[in-house]
Amino acid sequence: MPGRKPNILWILTTQWRAGAAGFAGDANARTPRLDALAAEAVNFAQAVTPHPFGPFARAALLTGVRSPENGVREYFDPLPANARTIAHELAARGYATAFFGKWHLARRDPSAPLVGEAHARQLVPEEARGGFAFWEGFESGFLLNDPWLHGTRLPEPVRAPGYQSDVLCTRAAEWAGARRGGAPWFCVASLEAPHPPYDAPAAGAAAMSPGEVRLAANVPRGGGAEERARRELAGYYAHIHATDTAIGRLLDALRGMDGGDETVVVFSSVHGDMHGAHGLFRKGWPHEESVRVPLLVRARGAKEARRGGTVSTAAVTLADLPRMTISLIERGKFFDAGGGGPERARISMPSVVRLPHQCDRVWRGVRTARRKLVLGEDGSPWLFFDLERDPLELRNLAADAEWAAERERLRAWAAA
Repeated sequence: MPGRKPNILWILTTQWRAGAAGFAGDANARTPRLDALAAEAVNFAQAVTPHPFGPFARAALLTGVRSPENGVREYFDPLPANARTIAHELAARGYATAFFGKWHLARRDPSAPLVGEAHARQLVPEEARGGFAFWEGFESGFLLNDPWLHGTRLPEPVRAPGYQSDVLCTRAAEWAGARRGGAPWFCVASLEAPHPPYDAPAAGAAAMSPGEVRLAANVPRGGGAEERARRELAGYYAHIHATDTAIGRLLDALRGMDGGDETVVVFSSVHGDMHGAHGLFRKGWPHEESVRVPLLVRARGAKEARRGGTVSTAAVTLADLPRMTISLIERGKFFDAGGGGPERARISMPSVVRLPHQCDRVWRGVRTARRKLVLGEDGSPWLFFDLERDPLELRNLAADAEWAAERERLRAWAAA
C-alpha cells in the first residue's frame, strides 16, 4: 500500500555463527529458506555482535546502546526497567509491537540450573518486558522442544508441544495475521536454536554422522577437540536445518498476508560458537566464529529492487539494528549519512562469565572488514589479525613489528 509504513519482523537466533549457512558457502548447512531470503536481501557479510554473549548482546540490540552502558554488565544483570528499546521507539511511530520467545534479560537466580525448567518457567513481569505491548515467551532454559510460554495472554507458564522454533514462528505468524489491514506492526521472533543441547531432537531433521562433518582448517586434528567438534556440529547442523524450515513457514505465512514484499525482514543471531576452532568451544571469545554473525535485511519492495541479493562489507554490529531499522522505514536507507555504512565496529566482553568453556578474560577491541585488534583488560594488544589474508586467524600479529602503526591506529579507535 503506497505511503503505508512497512511491517517489520526481526528473527533472532542463538549461537548461529555467520558462516553456518548455504548462502555463506558452508557445505554442511542445509538452509534453503534462508538462502532464498538472502537472494532478496542485503547480506551484511561482515556483521558482528557487539558482545559475544547472550544477555550483553540482547540488551545492546534492543536498546542500541552497548553493554555495560545499557545497564547489563554481568551475566545475571537484568535489563533496567527504564531502558528505552526499539519497541518504545516504534510504538511512538504508530507501530503495534510484539515479542515471542527467549528473553534472557530478566532478573534470574544465579543458583538455579541454567538448563531446564527453573529459568524456562520463570515469570518475566510486564514492567521487565522492554516496552513490548504484546509479549509471549520465556526467560531462558534452553528447552529446544516443548517450551514453556507465558506473557500477555498467559498469566502462568503453559507447556507448548512441539519443536521450539516451530512453536514460536507459528505463534508469531498468527499474531501478525490477526493484524492484517490494521496499524503497521513490529514483531521479534527470538529462537534459542541452534544453541546446545546439540543432541536434542530437531523436529525430525536428521543429523549427519560426525565423520561426515567438514571441519575448518583452524580446528586442531587428531585429538579431543576434533572429536568433540564433529559430535557437536552434527547436532548443530540438524538444528540449523530444522530452524531454517520453521523460518520458511513464517515467511510463507507473511507472503500469504501481503505478498511477502511489504514486510522488512531481518535475520540474525546474538552470537556464534567456536566449535573447536583454535581448540576452543562456546562463545565469549573474540575470534570470528564467536563474534561474526549472520545479518540479512530484506527491505520493502525487495523483489522489484534487486535480483540475486546484495552483499555489504559495512562493519555493522547488532547495536546498530535499531538505528538501521528506523532509518530504513523513515528514509528508505540503512544509514543516516552517505556512504555504505560504518567502517569499524567496537566489540568487547564487559565481564567474565564463569561458566564452563567460556572466555576467561575481559577484553575490548575493534573490527573492520579487513582487520581485527583485541586488547586485554590492561589495554595491551592480545590478538591482531589481517582478516583479508588470514580469515581463519592462523597468525596472531599482536607482537609483529611490521604491523605496529596499524595496531596503534586501531587501538585509538577501540579506546574512543
